[in-house]
Amino acid sequence: MFEPPYPDGLPIGAGWAPAAEAAAVTFPYDGGVVATAPVGTTEHVRRAVRAATEVRAEVAALPSHLRRAVLTAVGAALESRRAEFERLLVLETGKPLVDCRVEVARTLVTWQAAAEEVARLHGETVPLDLLPSGEGLLGFWTRRPVGVVAGIAGFNYPLLLASHKIAPAIAAGCPVIGKPAPATPLATLWLVHLVRSAAERAGVPQALAQLVTGDAEVGAALVGDPGVAAVSFTGSAGVGHRIARAAAPRKTLLELGSNAALVVAPDADLDAAVDAVLRGGFYASGQACISVQRVLLTAEVAAEFTARLLARLDELAVGDPRSEGTRVSALIDRDSTERVLAWIEAAVAAGARVLAGGDLAGGVLRPTVLTDVPDGADCWDEEAFGPVVCLRTVPDVDTALAQVNASRYGLHAGVFTGSLRTALRAVETLEVGGVVVNEVPGFRSDTMPYGGVKDSGIGREGPRFAVEELTVTRMAVIRP
Repeated sequence: MFEPPYPDGLPIGAGWAPAAEAAAVTFPYDGGVVATAPVGTTEHVRRAVRAATEVRAEVAALPSHLRRAVLTAVGAALESRRAEFERLLVLETGKPLVDCRVEVARTLVTWQAAAEEVARLHGETVPLDLLPSGEGLLGFWTRRPVGVVAGIAGFNYPLLLASHKIAPAIAAGCPVIGKPAPATPLATLWLVHLVRSAAERAGVPQALAQLVTGDAEVGAALVGDPGVAAVSFTGSAGVGHRIARAAAPRKTLLELGSNAALVVAPDADLDAAVDAVLRGGFYASGQACISVQRVLLTAEVAAEFTARLLARLDELAVGDPRSEGTRVSALIDRDSTERVLAWIEAAVAAGARVLAGGDLAGGVLRPTVLTDVPDGADCWDEEAFGPVVCLRTVPDVDTALAQVNASRYGLHAGVFTGSLRTALRAVETLEVGGVVVNEVPGFRSDTMPYGGVKDSGIGREGPRFAVEELTVTRMAVIRP
């Protein structure tokens, strides 16, 4: 059992609000209870938004050194509890330990980068006298906080995703209300506790950061509250579309996932490409929005690539996520496992072949490789969010790039090639938020602009870019 190092209830306003209900958080691998967590309500949402609104002006006026001090202190607190957060993430997400270590490491970078961005919030002068009517006028713009931010995170990387919402909001001078996924609230509750403790020590209102747990009804209440100025959401495309409609005309930042593709050109380093699929297709047990799902193999290398991939698939140890060596473990819940299995069965019924996996080992879906998956099958068209990779042979690189673009998604895509010409053609051609050459499409530095196009969302994360999203320009025109 996890013993929460934070008060009971929900961090709302200046204290912790009691919750009438609590729900068990279970370990996805064996179903054991990790801890209980408070269950929020729409009334908690109203209280949190009201508290955030009350401190909005004070938070917006915080001097840069205080905002940076809070962000730096949170990073230091996380670093001091690094191993504890890693263990907790394994228990509540079921992700292998190796992936939870990466999550915490990336979280630390995110808070450090957000602290650095505080010093980069500035504006510019504008030459108003380009028109005769502007002669003698002084013009400049600054960036101002957008207002109360709602940050809604997914279950797969709860600590990191929450950090990408909370830290930039604080850097921008915005009060923020977090909402974790119902299955994974513990690490985020602890994170918000650390933020509020740092704020209290700095003399900053604790309502700077609040958190409400709960179901879709709670999320809808948060998104639809007129006191919220911007919504930052990570999750499925369907939910993201509903959020965009409910939040309009207020600002939304939507990171909605994908079915990331990897193109292997005739001149690719095949061993490196195979390694990329092993690493990029199955990390976090495939529960990552930029994990490799579609692999487009040019005809010259398809047979050799497939043979090499299948020969190395046993490198991916399946089992208990607490083990140092485990690379693939249980999905977040049984329903997710059943859904992915059903998608595999449907793909086979449509003509696909299972080259490896496709079944369970001790309740864990084994790394699965499919081939000949047709258009129209969910395993190809949609986001599997499981340890499933689909191989398809294409005649040439141009066909591969066209098939990458045929998806309704566009988050990240990768290309393995020895040709600079091919690499640059991919960068110019692919309709995605990021093109990764000779590395896994799942590569993400937490300081780079991250986000998608089409049904993969709108807006960009990464502290610098999220701060820009969470501020608005204010123009000043002065006649001296």
